[in-house]
Amino acid sequence: MNNDKYVLEMNNISKEFPGVKALDGVTFKVRPGTVHALMGENGAGKSTLMKCLFGLYKPDAGEIIINGKKVEIQNAKEALDHGISMIHQELHSNLHRNVMENIWLGRFPLKRIGPFTFIDERKMYRDTKELFDNLRMDIDPKEIVGRMSVSRIQLLEIARAVSYDAKVIIMDEPSSSLTEHEVKRLFEIIRDLKNRGVAIIYISHKIEEILKIADEVTILRDGKKVGDWPAAELTNDLIISRMVGRPLTNRFPPRESKPSTEVILRVEGLTSPIFKSFKDISFELYHGEILGIGGLVGAQRTELIEALFGLRAVESGRIFYKGKEVKINSPITAKKLGMALLTEERRATGIFPVLDILENTCIANLPKYVKRNKLLDDSVRRAEAKRAVEMLDVKTPSLKTLIQDLSGGNQQKVLFARWLLTEPEILLLDEPTRGIDVGAKYEIYTIMANLAKQGKSIIFISSEMPELIGMADRIMVMCEGRLSGFVSGEEATQENIMRLATKFMA
Repeated sequence: MNNDKYVLEMNNISKEFPGVKALDGVTFKVRPGTVHALMGENGAGKSTLMKCLFGLYKPDAGEIIINGKKVEIQNAKEALDHGISMIHQELHSNLHRNVMENIWLGRFPLKRIGPFTFIDERKMYRDTKELFDNLRMDIDPKEIVGRMSVSRIQLLEIARAVSYDAKVIIMDEPSSSLTEHEVKRLFEIIRDLKNRGVAIIYISHKIEEILKIADEVTILRDGKKVGDWPAAELTNDLIISRMVGRPLTNRFPPRESKPSTEVILRVEGLTSPIFKSFKDISFELYHGEILGIGGLVGAQRTELIEALFGLRAVESGRIFYKGKEVKINSPITAKKLGMALLTEERRATGIFPVLDILENTCIANLPKYVKRNKLLDDSVRRAEAKRAVEMLDVKTPSLKTLIQDLSGGNQQKVLFARWLLTEPEILLLDEPTRGIDVGAKYEIYTIMANLAKQGKSIIFISSEMPELIGMADRIMVMCEGRLSGFVSGEEATQENIMRLATKFMA
């Protein structure tokens, strides 16, 4: 294979939105049979560049060349017709349909019976089973997607992209919800695709992954290209400094305070009524403490904190808040107690994408802004939203900007701002840095550390063990719905966390 030729060339691509120049003359070239990593902080222009390639945005300037031929891609169908498929960072599966319907949506196999045309479900099942067998994925084609875990839906999205038999596959944060075992399987799939001559554009904030899987790396910063390098010539520190334009000497901010000995939340024997969910969970949370929750996918960590916030039923167990037993049967009750929840899937269950930053920031605190005439006091809302956005350094042209136009890191900071306006005592954070670049991660860590310093208590779930070790005062580890144990201080090592995370596995 002649890798000197490019399967894809994007030359001098520019794209501007109101108040923001997202791309400024970016050139990006990809060779067949290679993994080309595209890196940069949130807001650097990575997703915008790929949306221009996939027909979701029309570039203001520049050209796209595929296999030596200049093309204009007006929509996603035309991109697929040109041999380009895309795994989006935010999952787009239809949760109410089964797996095989999601795989072949818009291109169902058909059969004719007399004058009538029907979907050939037997062929669709066979084709889906063959696809999964080739990818060595253990997924039932008839399973309803809404009943699947986030990690299995991520695998479904990967399989769907491969099913188009594309020559260029864009993978935007494909491993963000995968277990370590599933990431290894993803890398095997990528190597198989490379051997078939498929080019992979790999977008990830996990630098360790990039150094393992990529052949070449392109780094963007503030809508401009910083440069292209062979991956073998790069290191973790080099990538970070070129992404952010400065060296980051520490991954985590210093902790200037320690939690008190006063218990703010005590949980005794909390058990879910759902089979194979969490069972007999007991722990204490202290004032000013950052309590991490570790474990593998399926450990029921999300289900536990959703129950604490009143989103899931509890069969048995007791919850004590500031020494008093409470019944939390709804988010309204949790919010009144001074609790806030940042969900794992910010696009699906966090932001309101078609609303602006003002609305997204104030929506959890609306009763506070109602005047005596039952109308909202917009001047107070704007003032509070402006104060919160400035305090968290959200990068946005204005409060009228749609939140969907912000980078992932800035969207997450808006969600922090939303809950901080409710003046919570306890913050429940589910994967708060998922899909966020290294610079934005540090800002989120700093927000967490400052909140703990102010006496706020935080429970946060993370699948990244260095993050748990670097940020948590204590780490509670779960395995298959049960509490495996706690680690802190010198005992908080990746080996000890993994040992507890697999404690009850057969």
